[in-house]
Parts: sequence; structure tokens; C-alpha cells
Amino acid sequence: MSETVRVNLAERSYDIEIGEGLIGRAGRFIAPLLRRPRVAIVTDASVAPLHLEALKAGLGRDGITATALELPAGEATKSWEHLSRTVEWLLAEKIERNDVVVALGGGVIGDLVGFAAAILRRGVRFVQVPTTLLAQVDSSVGGKTAINSPAGKNLIGAFHQPSLVLADVSVLETLPRRDFLAGYGEVVKYGLLGDAQFFEWLEENAPAMIEGDVARRIHAVKRSCEMKAEIVARDETEQGDRALLNLGHTFCHALEAATGYSDRLLHGEGVAIGCGLAFELSARLGLCAQETPSRVRAHLAAVGAKRDLSEIPGDLPDARHLLDLMGQDKKVLDGKLRFVLARGIGEAFVTSEVPEKAVLDVLEDALAR
Repeated sequence: MSETVRVNLAERSYDIEIGEGLIGRAGRFIAPLLRRPRVAIVTDASVAPLHLEALKAGLGRDGITATALELPAGEATKSWEHLSRTVEWLLAEKIERNDVVVALGGGVIGDLVGFAAAILRRGVRFVQVPTTLLAQVDSSVGGKTAINSPAGKNLIGAFHQPSLVLADVSVLETLPRRDFLAGYGEVVKYGLLGDAQFFEWLEENAPAMIEGDVARRIHAVKRSCEMKAEIVARDETEQGDRALLNLGHTFCHALEAATGYSDRLLHGEGVAIGCGLAFELSARLGLCAQETPSRVRAHLAAVGAKRDLSEIPGDLPDARHLLDLMGQDKKVLDGKLRFVLARGIGEAFVTSEVPEKAVLDVLEDALAR
């Protein structure tokens, strides 16, 4: 059984398949895309031992052969070095424009392989097989591909839509609890930015979903993907509405830079903390009720997700330095920081009209907690 979410982008439209056991049936979904029964898979050293052979077997059942490249695991793989290695390997494997490259892994692999596919022969097709909750609900959908730079995260990249996304919730069983909870930061973001009913559903159902309830996991991934697909269809290249998806990310990206893009802070953890800070800032500016940030923080605490700066190990810079780090964010427009704020749960909007002092006050109070 699987659920299908359609991303409507004219000739670049594609399906997101969400369900159990999809990797074992991957050939059924991928075969219609192929001119010849062969794909190239790129994965990493953490995912390969868990899922690579199952994917090859799932492809083989439909007569598709596969060759694979295994990269190191971790954020550092999103680099020029590994992008070059991937592109050169794909060329050596004689991947043509009509072939398909498969990204098997989390957000790092999806972003890197998508970018490689975007620039190889001026664009080859690729399929996302995301193996983390965060990748299933966010990075595998929407066509943002990138690598990192010393200047910041995801600053070098391209928009390149996948031809298919296979979100197999079965693989989430192999995910460490910390990584699952980090991915939950992106799930809760969708309720907070545009669907109060979904947030209420999460308040009721997230604990069971986190503990392994498959039906609830499928629903959470599906609703997250539906919301992202709707926004991407309206604004593919982030000229307007798509910026809503960055709720919590302006704070998050500064915190990631401050922690050296290390495992001190996972991306989804930064998003969860950032969402709380965004609602705190919204309340300080009189945009939402004073009790709303407390409700957000209480929910994050109830499911065991990170919510405070004090939960990030090691020292953090002061508020002024964190604000300076925000200035390198991709959401800076005409030299002004753009924030996603909210008038309430499910009522996010984008603005550049945020007093610097209000941001500093929120950061200083968060650092003091």
C-alpha cells in the first residue's frame, strides 16, 4: 500500500510515493522512467550497509541493473570534492542524458546527487529515495540541490526537480532516535506555518508516530509532502510563497554556522529550536498571542525534540555574533534579513520589517535560559 502526492510543475511534474516496503518494489516505480534497464545509485557509508542491497534487489525484480558509488557519511560530503568525485564517476559509468541517477540516503546525499544530476550533461534525471524522516518530508521534495561553502550552507546549487520520490517509511526503523526527532523538526514546521489542524493532530498523535506507528508515520509524511508540494507548485524558485518553508531556518542556519555544521546540532534540531525562536519573536512584536510560543515549546518538549539553545553542547557565540551569522543567510534580500514570523499557529508570513533590537533581545534571552 502506498499513498501518492503529485507535485504539479507542468512538464516537470512528478509523484511522491509514500508507504511501506517501497524499496523492495522500486523497479515497479522506476522502470517507466527508463530508456534502458540500468541506473546509477549514489549513497553513503551509513546507508549502504542497511539499504543498498535491498534497493538493488527491488530494481532487479523488474530487470534493472544498478551500479553504485558509496560516499562518506556526514555534512562534510556536501563539498566541491565529493561533487567532483560523483560527477566524474557518473561520466565514467557513461550515464547519458536519458538515464536516471538514484540518490539513496538522507538530505546530504539528496542535495549533492541532485546538484550533480543538474550539472551533468546539462541535466540528467534523478530519483530521490530518502532514508531519513527529514529528507522524506523536506529535502527530497521541491528540487533544491546544493553543496556547502565555507561562507555558508547550501550557497552553491541549482533548482533541479527529481523525476520521482520514493519515501519508504519502513527504512525509518533503522534511523537513530536522535535523527528521527531531528526530522520531526521539519514535520512540525508544516503545521506551524500553514495548517493549525495538522499541528493539533501532531499534538495528539506525534508520540505514537515517533514510537513506530506506521499509519501515523505515513499520514505525517503525506501531509508534510502535500503542503510542500502545494507551496512549490505556486513558487518553484522561491520568489514569494516558498520562503514560508523557511520558518525557523534563519535562526537555524546561524546556529549551524556557529556549531561548524557538526553533529553538535543536526539541521532538524536547529529548525525546531528556530521555530520556537520565530514564535517568540512574533509574540515580542505583538503579532501572536503571548501564550503561543509556550504552546510550541511545550509540544517540542512533550515529544523529546530540542527546543532550547542550552540543549546544544558546547559554547555558543553571543547574540550579536549570531545576528551577524544570519546576515550570510540565503534569505537576505537587498541587504535586509527576511524572517518567517506568525500571527498564530498555522498563520506564517514573510517579512523584512523586523527591528534588530527585537531579534537581539530574543537571542539574549534564549542564551540566558
